[in-house]
Amino acid sequence: MFHNHRSGPSQNPVALHPSGPGYNMAHQPPYNPTQVKGPMPPGPGLYNSGPYQPVPLVGSYQAPPGQPMLHRPSMGPPQPMTPPQSASPGPGLRMPPAQATPPPPVSANSYYQHPPSWQYGAPPPIGAPPSMAVPQHGPVANHVTSSPSPAPPQLSVGYNAAPPAIHNTMQPLGPPATLQGYTQPGSAPPMNSMVAPQSYQPGMRVPIAPPPTMRPTPPPTGTPNATPPPPLVPKTDGHIQTPGNGAPFPNSLDHLETGHTMTGPAPPPGPPARHMGQSYPALPPGYQNTSAPPNASPMHHPMQTPSQPYSHAPQQYQQTSAGPAQLSPSLAGLSLQSQTPEALRVVNLLQERNLLPPGPISPPTPCLPQDLQKINCHPEVFRSTLTSIPQTQSLLNKAKLPLGLLLHPFKDLTQLPVVTSSTIVRCRSCRTYINPFVSFLDQRRWKCNLCYRVNDVPEEFMYNPVSRSYGEPHKRPEVQNATIEFIAPSEYMLRPPQPAVYLFVLDVSHNAVETGYLDVVCQSLLENINSLPGDSRTKIGFITFDSTIHFYNLQEGLSQPQMLIVSDIEDIFLPTPDSLLVNLDECTEMVQDLLKSLPHMFGKTMETQSALGPALQAAFKLLSPTGGRVSVFQTQLPNLGVGSLKSREDPNQRASAKDIQHLSPATDFYKKLALDCSGQQVAVDLFLLSSQYCDLASLGCISRYSAGSVYYYPSYHQQHNPAQVECFQKDLKRYLTRKIGFEAVMRIRCTKGLSIHTFHGNFFVRSTDLLSLPNVNPDAGFAVQMSIEENLVDMQVVSFQAALLYTSSKGERRIRVHTLCLPVVNSLSDIFAGADVQAITGLLASMAVDRSVTASLSDARDAMTNASIDSLTSYRTSVLTIQQPGLLAPACLRLFPLYILALLKQKAFRTGTSTKLDDRVFAMCQLKYQPLAYVMLMIHPALYRVDDLTDEGALNISERTIPQPRVQQLSVEKLSREGAFLMDAGSVIYLWIGRNCNPNFLTQVLGVPSYPAVPQNMTMLPELDTAESQRTRAFIGWLREQRPFFPILHVVRDESPLKASFMQNMIEDRTESALSYYEFLLHIQQQVSK
Repeated sequence: MFHNHRSGPSQNPVALHPSGPGYNMAHQPPYNPTQVKGPMPPGPGLYNSGPYQPVPLVGSYQAPPGQPMLHRPSMGPPQPMTPPQSASPGPGLRMPPAQATPPPPVSANSYYQHPPSWQYGAPPPIGAPPSMAVPQHGPVANHVTSSPSPAPPQLSVGYNAAPPAIHNTMQPLGPPATLQGYTQPGSAPPMNSMVAPQSYQPGMRVPIAPPPTMRPTPPPTGTPNATPPPPLVPKTDGHIQTPGNGAPFPNSLDHLETGHTMTGPAPPPGPPARHMGQSYPALPPGYQNTSAPPNASPMHHPMQTPSQPYSHAPQQYQQTSAGPAQLSPSLAGLSLQSQTPEALRVVNLLQERNLLPPGPISPPTPCLPQDLQKINCHPEVFRSTLTSIPQTQSLLNKAKLPLGLLLHPFKDLTQLPVVTSSTIVRCRSCRTYINPFVSFLDQRRWKCNLCYRVNDVPEEFMYNPVSRSYGEPHKRPEVQNATIEFIAPSEYMLRPPQPAVYLFVLDVSHNAVETGYLDVVCQSLLENINSLPGDSRTKIGFITFDSTIHFYNLQEGLSQPQMLIVSDIEDIFLPTPDSLLVNLDECTEMVQDLLKSLPHMFGKTMETQSALGPALQAAFKLLSPTGGRVSVFQTQLPNLGVGSLKSREDPNQRASAKDIQHLSPATDFYKKLALDCSGQQVAVDLFLLSSQYCDLASLGCISRYSAGSVYYYPSYHQQHNPAQVECFQKDLKRYLTRKIGFEAVMRIRCTKGLSIHTFHGNFFVRSTDLLSLPNVNPDAGFAVQMSIEENLVDMQVVSFQAALLYTSSKGERRIRVHTLCLPVVNSLSDIFAGADVQAITGLLASMAVDRSVTASLSDARDAMTNASIDSLTSYRTSVLTIQQPGLLAPACLRLFPLYILALLKQKAFRTGTSTKLDDRVFAMCQLKYQPLAYVMLMIHPALYRVDDLTDEGALNISERTIPQPRVQQLSVEKLSREGAFLMDAGSVIYLWIGRNCNPNFLTQVLGVPSYPAVPQNMTMLPELDTAESQRTRAFIGWLREQRPFFPILHVVRDESPLKASFMQNMIEDRTESALSYYEFLLHIQQQVSK
């Protein structure tokens, strides 16, 4: 058995913690953004606001000294964490530092005194694990909160904030050319170590004179060979394992990713680096002035191209002499401009209506030296809500912006460097993997960029396989690529890597057979059976169920598949455990026979009951010995045996209720079973194909806590809804053939002083900060919230590292590592300049989903609105020096109110519109689980005019010409009856045809002679041999290729039933129950101006 941890809720509860009402931390004065800001103003009357005068732009952004901050009534700290159904302590909680005092308790009724907002970057209450009680609103979906990590051991060496020692008096002091985090021998540190952390200051000039000379700091006085005690490592049962208690190395995934501590003497930990890349104090002969060979040979197998998937290849390391008057080109990216950066250009939102850029929005580029930024992790894989990290928590509180990371760790990459090495170089103290942002003190020592410990360079690491040279560890691919994959040695395994195991659990009740889904599943499996990821060990099995459970013996030697029926669903058992999962290579023909006969076996069934719970219990029993993936197909509310559910939806309440009920599970059965699955490395993916209420809020738990996926196809029917059938077919093909990782764990580390306290996504937190992912797939996204526990004053940059340890479908143990480096700033203007509005919106969406479940939907809506009010208030009061009328925002946040309004009108959070409960819950699942790029289209769709497509500005991809029409505002006033408009809403694409649409477009693209001839349910464009048809189909095809799922195309006319769905995405327009964008801006302005 791979894992002896059977994670039921009593052994290993998930720590649940509602987002606290406010930004305050225990050691910071509380900021409470929950003051009632007044009701939303009525709609129509808001337009009578008189003409606006043009406002001059402001060129200075430093807040004057003593600028008052906005204060609100204080409020108690958040409630203690209350995991359900448990009285045991949390999973491996790390004890906090002794000096931290626990916050006072909060009375149960004090939490919702005011419309709430969030604790941006505030950790959970510090103290002993709280008592566990069932929360009022039921189990919470993956709003998992971890305790702060313990501080690393105190350094034995005292140090001050002076710059590091410079052992060189031969060259003039000047900024050297740096490469990837260390400085060329024989030169001074980069200039950014001598000036204050980079910040924009109006009128600032770059110093011309050489910097003052620096005296060398004395060497450390500690014992150089003393071995520090290993850090405390939490066990999965909630106890701390100390080095001296003789406890054996536990059978825990936590220790796998943490890794074995190397033996032998360890160099002492060093002080925090004040800058990236220190100069070598003493170099061995022959190491100075070395550079890479002119034509470094490419990597040979098993290593692939070492370049970053999206960035340029690293430049060669070159020695340059830097004079005192020369500015290093590496500092060109720092905010030393005397001009206002574009991100801080003042925008009056009430005057500038056309804020959308013509094309996709690029994330902000961190303000780093060029050589560091060039190798930084790509934002599609790893991005932060703030690309400039505040020095202190109080500065973050003042900015009123959330601090968090968004990850897409297993994303399909076109280029991924893969390293095979018996030695994976990691920090001895914090276990960080060596990366481009460490600093080499000399040829033999490197300093960790997360905990600042000095480590030895192993002998094997001295050889560079790229250039086939020795003695250049800084040119190894691990130090040249922010995203890299290691093939792990045996110490990263607790058992031999598991085989790929796939179990399909199929609903065969009358309702299921009626939809016709079984034909599609069996046909898709037959077509893709040889494309399932795996090797010669791959196993496959099938279970079907209605009121009984049916197993299939597919053992070699049988003439045909043998069906075994278990009718005792109260005490489920496996009839022939050894023959229900079979080797796919050996039994392919038997599997194919079963797939061909399954759709007909139940064609005449009249069985209407559904025993989903017992079927899942059977699947768990079958896969427990190996782990693997369960794919469940369900078409109705389970109504028999354990896990049976009753309908909780009242259709009359869909639109009228201010607060939506039943967003939390009706039973904890599915969550408990998911935790058991997670402990045995089993993930469950749920396909829900239904035209009726299925209680996705309850059923979704089976996937959420086992790191599975949820697919939802409302109104699925083979005859009545062919578009949904096509979507299901395409999704299923991707699902069956995409890459998969088994028995995975992921840990996110960050520089000392920062801490992660809340995770979002589908997973189970196994021990404080270790995410258990029985399966990991390339379409899954994650998010984390962070806080600043210790001031980052001595640091110019901080780093974050996500490490994903998994077993490939070929049976290789691999580690994929992503490292992100960001600058530290000390001014509010720099924090705002680095704000990533899309990442902020994505993180707020995840936080709002949790708030909807733990509190209420109206609570979440108020908090989102307050988020935009608070950030713009902070900007107005603390960054702008000249107060002026209007609603002012920095250019980088100009879309923030629009995105918040889009969230309020999104299916997950909207009110006043008839929204099915399952539709709403599925939208919430997607906001928590989808990577940011896909989430943004679901929040704010893209609208294009397509009846006049041209090749001007087109992309050329694989000899195809892809037109690039301009993105339009989501308002009816942008539509024209003479035009055709394409709306990309992520999971669905609408093509709206105006009543007087250009006849040329109708004939050349749609293939119809006139507007009345456009079919009512058109979901496909004909392949016509015309330039217009090719352009339109090329553009739609290109949009579809950018996501892993298949968006349906709907051609919409004025008379179409889908016109209402199309118009609901017109976010800027007023509806009966929601403000227009302009009215929303006036409401925000009213609150900001208070």
